[in-house]
Amino acid sequence: MPILAGDVGGTKTICALFTREAGPHAPLAEATYPSGQYTSLEAVVRAFLARYPAPLEAVCFGVAGPVVAGRAAITNLPWVIEAEQLATTSGCATVFLINDLKAVAQAVPILAPADVATLNMGAPVTGGSIAVIAPGTGLGEAFLTWDKGRYRAHPSEGGHASFAPNNPTEAGLLAYMLEQHHHVSYERVCSGLGLPNLYAYFRDRVFKQETPLVTAQLATATDPTPIIVGGALHPTAPCPVCVATLDCFLDILGSEAGNLALKVLATGGVYLGGGIPPRLLPQLRGERFLRAMQHKGRFRQLLEQVPVHVILNPQAGLFGAAAYAMLHL
Repeated sequence: MPILAGDVGGTKTICALFTREAGPHAPLAEATYPSGQYTSLEAVVRAFLARYPAPLEAVCFGVAGPVVAGRAAITNLPWVIEAEQLATTSGCATVFLINDLKAVAQAVPILAPADVATLNMGAPVTGGSIAVIAPGTGLGEAFLTWDKGRYRAHPSEGGHASFAPNNPTEAGLLAYMLEQHHHVSYERVCSGLGLPNLYAYFRDRVFKQETPLVTAQLATATDPTPIIVGGALHPTAPCPVCVATLDCFLDILGSEAGNLALKVLATGGVYLGGGIPPRLLPQLRGERFLRAMQHKGRFRQLLEQVPVHVILNPQAGLFGAAAYAMLHL
């Protein structure tokens, strides 16, 4: 019997069927659903199983939010997910509900060479902890530790920890954000949701103007993030506000990647997941990101030895959810 595995994000939800024989890299059937167009995960599961009906051996979903006692409130969706309801909807008694970044982390040990791009070779320590940080719609974090001959994935909500500035520009950003929010997390300044906040700060407080073309594009855009990134990377006339926004984003992402690496002592490596890093691979290969990551005073030398990779395979979370189910059956 197949396993139903899924990856639930603020933008889209992917469902797929796997078998233990074929492994977590080879889905038998797969479909993607726009999360915002469904009232619940159960509605998505019903739509998927109507299309691909099958008796299930297990169900495992990686969900974008903390999972406590088989229940999760999705961070950037009005969904509350319960393992018990998923069991009823799917007709399967064995249901695993895990954090989405735990699912991505679970995929790290089974990633193929083509699934990653290396930013820093470093000097990995065998069995060393591994950190995963993923800017997408939000900012996810997780980590892996070596346990009895294999890596075990652990969830985290570190993306919601308090943002700490590292220079006067970022201090100004924090002050600007605190005028609008009681708490400023790393997710508010280092994610798809956060990039427009950075742009607004540089527009309002630093440049005090906008590029007319970018202004016009933002006026009609449902998602401003691609416009901002595109403005920064324009080949002939980059927008100065967008350039400053992207540079600040890289600095903050690098700093928080270094923070996470220190917190879990990630001598096995740091992996960048989520939808944004693969799109910014040339910029991540520049000196800015690694410089910010390694800027940790007396621990610079340690972080210089930490390998850093970008996860290129957009299905890592899906494969990780399938792998988790297979490991726990």
